[in-house]
Amino acid sequence: MEIVGIPFGTTDWASIPRTEHPGATGMAYWRTCTFGKIRVRMVEYTAGYLADHWCVKGHILLCTEGQLDTELADGRVFTLTPGMSYQMSDNAEPHRSRTVTGATLFIVD
Repeated sequence: MEIVGIPFGTTDWASIPRTEHPGATGMAYWRTCTFGKIRVRMVEYTAGYLADHWCVKGHILLCTEGQLDTELADGRVFTLTPGMSYQMSDNAEPHRSRTVTGATLFIVD
C-alpha cells in the first residue's frame, strides 16, 4: 500500500454517519472514511453476528473491543481480543467474521 496525497487530518469517529450491513445473523455498523484508494472504517458488530459471505479483500484489522473470530475457508479459526490485530493481502485466503459477544474493529483496506 502506498499512501499519497492525503494531508494530515484527524477523525472524530462519532461524527461519521453509520451505515447498516446485515450479516447472515446480526448486524455490522460501519463508519467509513475514504482517502483515494484507501478505505478506513470503524466497524461495530452486534452479538451473534456472522458474515453473510466469504471475503477475499485484504485488510489490516485491529480489535478495540469485544471478541472476534475470523474463520478461514480452510477451517482455521483465529480469535482476536482487544489490542490484537491481523493483516492479509487481497485474494490471499477467503475469510469471514463472527462474534458471539459483539466486537468493535478499526479496519484499513
